[in-house]
This record gives sequence, structure tokens and C-alpha cells, in this order.
Amino acid sequence: MTLHGAPQRAALRQAQDTAQSRWQARWAAILGAPRVIALGLLILCVFGVFCFRLWNLQFVRSEDYRAWADRQRLRPVTLPAARGIIYDRDGTPLVRNVPSFNVAVVPAYLPDDEDEAEAVLIRLAVLLDMPYYSAGGESKGLREMVPYTYTAGYSPLVVKRGIERDTALLVKQEAMTLPGVLVEIEPVRDYPYGPLVSQMLGYLLPIPEEGEEEYVARGYDSDTDRIGVASVEATYEDALRGTKGHRLIEEDVMGREIRVIEEQDAPVPGDNVYLTLDLDLQRFVEEALRRGMAQPNVNSPRGVAIVMNPQTGEILALVSLPTYDNNLFAQGISARDLQRLDDPHRPLLNHAISDRLPPGSTFKIVVAAGALQEEVLTPRTRLTCPGKIVVPNKYYPNDPGRAQPFTCWKLSGHGSLDVVGGIAHSCDIFFYKVGGGFEKTGFEGLGVERIAHYARLFGFGERTGVELTAEISGTVPTATWKRLAYGESWSTGDTYNLAIGQGFLEVTPLQMLNAVNVVANGGTLYRPRIVHHVADAQGVVIQTFEPEIIRTLPISPENWSLVQQGMEGAVAYGTAPRARIEGLRVAGKTGTAQYCDDIALETGICGAGLEQPTHAWFAAFAPVEEPEVSVIVFLYNGGEGSVAAVPVAHDILEYYFGRDETAP
Repeated sequence: MTLHGAPQRAALRQAQDTAQSRWQARWAAILGAPRVIALGLLILCVFGVFCFRLWNLQFVRSEDYRAWADRQRLRPVTLPAARGIIYDRDGTPLVRNVPSFNVAVVPAYLPDDEDEAEAVLIRLAVLLDMPYYSAGGESKGLREMVPYTYTAGYSPLVVKRGIERDTALLVKQEAMTLPGVLVEIEPVRDYPYGPLVSQMLGYLLPIPEEGEEEYVARGYDSDTDRIGVASVEATYEDALRGTKGHRLIEEDVMGREIRVIEEQDAPVPGDNVYLTLDLDLQRFVEEALRRGMAQPNVNSPRGVAIVMNPQTGEILALVSLPTYDNNLFAQGISARDLQRLDDPHRPLLNHAISDRLPPGSTFKIVVAAGALQEEVLTPRTRLTCPGKIVVPNKYYPNDPGRAQPFTCWKLSGHGSLDVVGGIAHSCDIFFYKVGGGFEKTGFEGLGVERIAHYARLFGFGERTGVELTAEISGTVPTATWKRLAYGESWSTGDTYNLAIGQGFLEVTPLQMLNAVNVVANGGTLYRPRIVHHVADAQGVVIQTFEPEIIRTLPISPENWSLVQQGMEGAVAYGTAPRARIEGLRVAGKTGTAQYCDDIALETGICGAGLEQPTHAWFAAFAPVEEPEVSVIVFLYNGGEGSVAAVPVAHDILEYYFGRDETAP
């Protein structure tokens, strides 16, 4: 058995070795073939590429792809800051922040298929009732507003603002079928008192293209933010705007918010601004002014009424008519509403600070104060008003035909007057002589340069500095000014006209009332103020009100007293008897100013010579012994100040002091 089995095992081992050798030879032949070698190298290269790609993705560009992934699921959100509130002096809010619904589209979240993306936008256009393609003109269709491409990015594009709440809910309900469509809520301004206080508050508008870079550098979003462009909303923009917050949120593939990842910083509300405005008084002043403008034989298309505290410069009420409703600008004004504001009397303009007007006889208080201080007049000086005087032509002194007549508003004349009587009766000839002298009697007047000097001391020819936009400086003419402006020499007639507030002199109603305040308080020119103080959202006062003195006029108390007596005389026995209030000493000055502006020329109401239309003015303060309030009324084309403007001021003063008596 043993001998027989050994040969078999040897034979079997030999057979196995032979087979192995045969396979090794076969594999050696295969591996030695060129194609096999090339295939092997190709496999190694492919494997190497895959390894390199894997290494590149996992290590080299991992941060980039992680950021890309985060970009698709995470979105930074800017949280708008609540804009500060504006209050009246008693804390009544004059503006509110209310929610407004906007619809936005994130182009990168639209379907990749263009037909599907178009279907989403078409459905959205139907829901929003807006055109898909523009029909020409400036407005764009939804398709033109939103690009399909992924490169459009993840920034939401607002396609419609201020949609109705029901529409916003409908869009939200269809969120599953509207990928990339968002409903955003932003606060917008609501002005509950509208036109009553719009000239003081102003309104907001989108950031203009001109100066856009500057606003962006200050942290504004040029696409979504709005800025104050008029009045307090503009002048206190930095205080009211607040500071935005930032948040990081996670979204799904449909662009819907899943959760808040990080609250980076919370928004800080804007500061609150408290005005000097008395809302109840403002309401009454507007009613009184409207009644005055609608008086029989007046029918004035434009008017201004201002009430101030002459001891501090605080503006208690300011009405400019016609005016506008600033709610029209809250969410974008329509072309139709904008067209309605296209009126020759410019409702958007604050006529209290932006109108260039001849003040008429209200300016005589400036000439009287200057003449007294320069001793052109004394308390005993008396000048005669015959009703008409004639000024010879200096180039033809012996030719009566070339002489220029100057008449008083009272053609029969006022007789002999002192300065108190001259102011009380508003005698034109008295002030012709005071301003330009009278060669026939050898009386030396103030002259144009000294009149201009005192006019500037009273604040004319420069902005008052009130915290409202679009204020103008007006014009105080001089001989040099006329030569530069018209290429003509100054004449005695020019001085005569200037002395009674006519000719080239231009003022604003606020400037004129501020000059009256100087007389009322005995020589202090205050900066008019509409803002009383500013407080933060917690009520901490960060900017207090302090009366700001521009200058103290170098006029003696005795001379101020004479001007005050003249103004009190105007109410007691002069040109303003309608301003009398029983038990109250009222001082005032009427004005009837001839004019011929562009509107008068266009409507054909300008006459020839002295036959010109007139503005009506009246300014007053009370009580005389300790002035508490001052008021001015201006009625465009209102006729005589003593007839048209005085009753309005009377009603305002009566309400103001009567309210004090009935207040609990």
C-alpha cells in the first residue's frame, strides 16, 4: 500500500506543477501583451483621477463647497429698524409705523426648467394683478423684473409693494407651488392727520440715484430703504432712521424659512422727535385761515398763518395752503395723484418759508426802529402827510412833467404825525420821508444802505434756520445789488418803495413774523424752532430745547417802546380795529402789498401803474405788557390787510386766549 501510494502522490504533484506552470505562462503571455499594459495604465489613471478629484473635493475645495451649500440653505436677513415717531408738544403721535406687505422673488430659487419658472411667474402675475410683459411706457412687467438665471443670486427682488393683506395671505397659501416667491413685511409711515401737519412732517421717498453711493456707504439699502425728503422727516433723518439688525436663517429648497440659525444683532429703533407744535391750535388755525381765504370778495387761492412764542422762538402752529396729504407718498404716489398736485400755487411747497413776497406796510416797523435809533426820528418829530407828494427828476429838476408823484393809501392825507401815529395809521408818505428823505423841506431820511442794514439785523436777507427744508433767504436790495442785478442806478423812488415794503424787497412770512417777535420781546432775534426735544425709544431725552439767540439788536428800550406803542395804536385806533379783543391789549401791523408775479401775469390781473393786485398781511402779538404769543396772516391776492387778514388773526388770538380761560 505504501509503495503503491507514493508514486500516485508524486504523479499528482507533478501534474499540479505542470498546470501551474501552464497558467503562469499563460498569464505571462497576457500581461506581456501591449494592449493589456495600456489598459492597465488607463485603469490606474482613471483611478488616480478619481482619487485626485476626491482629494480636491474633500480637502482643497471643501470650504468653498461648504460655503456654497450654506449659501443655498442659509440666507442673511436684514431686520429693519422701527423709524422714530414724531409727536406734538403734548405727546400726541403725529405719525405711526404700520405693517405693509411686499412680494419678492429670489431668482435662484425659481425652478431650473425655464417653462416651469415661467409658469410660476405667470401665476404670480395673476395673483398680484400686474402685467407679465410691459405694454410700453416706463412700467415694467413681472417677466422683465425677474431674471430666470441662477446667476441672478439669492437677493430678494421686490416686485410689488403695499399689497392688500388678503392678497398676501393668498400668495402665502400657494407657497408650495410658487418656489422662490416670498411675502415680506416692512413698516411704512402712516400720517393720521395728513394735510393738517404735512408741511411740518414731510414724507419719505426711495433713495435717489443721484447720491446713491453716499447713502449706501452710510448703511442704507438702495433697493428697499426710504429716506426723509422734506421737513422734519428730512432734517432729522439720522435720528429717526434707527440702526438695522441682522439675522441668519435656514431655508428649504423652496425658499421657505425653516429656522433661525443666528441672531447677529438686534435692530435699534430710531429716536422720537417732539415738536413745539400745538395740535389743537394747529387745527383751529387751519380752519380760521380757510375761512379767511373764502371770505366774500377775497377768494384767496393761497395763504399762510403762523403762531409763535416771541420769547423763545417756538412755532406753535404753522399752516400753509394749499397743501398736500403726505400719506400719498407712504407707499408710492400714483401718476394721477401726482398730477393733481400740479397746481400753480404749488401745494408741495411750504409757503411760510419758501415764498418770495413783498411784505408791504408790515415792514414799516423795521424802518421806524432804524430811524429812531439813528435819530432820523425822535419822539417829537412830526412829518406831514398831504396825501400826495412829488419827487423831482434829478436829471430834469425843472421839468414838472418828469417829476414822480407818490401817494398815500389815504388820498386825503393823514396830516401831521409822529412816529407812533405813523405806525398806527400806516401812513405811506410818513415812511417815504423817513426812508428816502424829502428834499423840499430838507428832511434827511435813513437812506437805502441804513434801511438795508437794519433789515438784515431783523433777520431779512438770510434764512431763519428753522428745522424745515427748502427755506429761502429772500432779498434785501441795495444800490450795489440793483446795479449788479439790473444794470441800473438806485433812485429815490426805489428808497421810497423799500421804506414801505415794496419794490425789490422780498421776504417770507416766517421772516416777517420773526421780525415782529423782535419788537414784541424788545430786541432779541431768536431762531425759530419747530422741534422741542429728541428722546430715544426708552424716553430718555438726548437733545433738549434751548432758545437760540441769533443776535440782540442795538436799539434802545425807549425806541422799542415807541414802535410797540405804534403797533398797539394800530389796533386801538388805527388800521386794525377788527383785531381788538376785549380785556386784551393787542399790538399789530397791517400790510397791503402790491405785486405782479408770473401767476398774475398769466391770469391777466396785473394792472398799469398803481393799479395792481394786492396781498393782504397782518402781524400781531399779545398781550402788549408781556407778550405771550405772536401771529401772522398772509393771503395771496387777498386785497387789503385790514379787511382780509385782520379777522383771521383776531379769531386765532381770541381762540388762543379764550382756550386758556376755559381749560380745566
